[in-house]
Amino acid sequence: MQEDLDRARRLAELDRTDEARDAYLQLLARAPDDLRALNDFGTFLMRGGYRAAARTVYERALAIDPQAAPAHANLANVLFADNAYDEARAHYEAALAIDPHNAAAHQGLSYALTRLGRDDEALVHRRLGFTGRALTTAPFRGAGRPVDVLLCVCAAGGTLYTDTFLDDRIFRVTTLVADMYDGTPARPQVDVVFNAISDADRAGAALAAVEGLLAHNTQPVINAPARVRTTARAAGAERLAAIAGVVAPRIATVPLAALRASAAEVVAQHGFAFPLLVRAPGFHTGQHFVRVESAAELPAAIAGFPGADALLIEYIDLRGEDGRVRKYRVMAVGGTLYPLHLAVSREWKVHYFTADMASDAANRGEDERFLADPINTIGTRGWAALGRIRDALGLEYAGIDFGIDRTGRIVAFEANATMIVLPPGPDTIWDYRRAPVARIVDAVRAMLLAPQ
Repeated sequence: MQEDLDRARRLAELDRTDEARDAYLQLLARAPDDLRALNDFGTFLMRGGYRAAARTVYERALAIDPQAAPAHANLANVLFADNAYDEARAHYEAALAIDPHNAAAHQGLSYALTRLGRDDEALVHRRLGFTGRALTTAPFRGAGRPVDVLLCVCAAGGTLYTDTFLDDRIFRVTTLVADMYDGTPARPQVDVVFNAISDADRAGAALAAVEGLLAHNTQPVINAPARVRTTARAAGAERLAAIAGVVAPRIATVPLAALRASAAEVVAQHGFAFPLLVRAPGFHTGQHFVRVESAAELPAAIAGFPGADALLIEYIDLRGEDGRVRKYRVMAVGGTLYPLHLAVSREWKVHYFTADMASDAANRGEDERFLADPINTIGTRGWAALGRIRDALGLEYAGIDFGIDRTGRIVAFEANATMIVLPPGPDTIWDYRRAPVARIVDAVRAMLLAPQ
């Protein structure tokens, strides 16, 4: 049995995906209750993007042995990836109840608690998970000399997901957790630094720490911390609004306590009208982000917001004649613009993974046309405006989320380094997205291989 498991692992490491899958399935057909095989197979599925299948495998492992700490932690990772933060928290806690010294579970729990706005509790687990582990080098699986990358991240959140780009057959990645790094062990010599700390609102202190660490660095740096710091939402919106051909919703930062106590007064003082958008800084994917129709509704709408401040955001109605909202995303990599997606939704809050895409072939058709011909889709004037946004950011890697108003102007929702690029799901309906996404991934890798 061990020999069969080792064979499946080797095939997975060699990226012989179909053979590895078959090897795991054959092994589990003979030994369906083998927890090591189930956990390994779940990890294999997660790496391939098959999260639903991985969840089923880990749940099977827990049905066999509810005290299997690795299965709890692995299932928590799937739930976290699916934005089910409270469920993920419960399974991380279950793993730690069984194995209190599981560093990976402490780290995962810190991430989940951060997303839930429980920062004080998150800090406890962050220290337990990262102390003594703030500088780690992952194994290299390639042939020949690796390209050594120092990847700067923030344990408190606000870090770009980079696994899509950093193929361990090309890159040897040393991860530095900036907000937990005490200077030991010493940083290794690398070929390029990739600062993946991307959220200036959440991770300002970590960005400052990285800036200090890199003060005497002589290697190329992707996304210098000083440039990322200028992309905080409120300041970033003001800068975007000054760019020709660009409209940006006005944003003001206000104390949450004042907003809860005197909503109408605070809103009026800052010159906003209803409907109004309100969000907690440092959160993404629609979390802690609401539309409020009146001052009377505001205190209840923000009752669960974490932190000390909130962002008041001007609401710009971008519904088309069909009543739908269209939100575009373009990535800027190494100075070149690449279309990533067009999300079409009946809701004001638009994200690709929750929009009406999987269920609506017509919407996917719009997305496909945008990916095939972005300039003609949004117009040459709009494309030129996106180029000006790219230039103003000055980042080697960034994304721009935007809509288009009825005069053809770009309405920039945000432009920063937080935007992730994920491979399309395995369903054939996403085949049209594979080549455009691959172009972006290839561009990021080329930039890391030959940074300017």
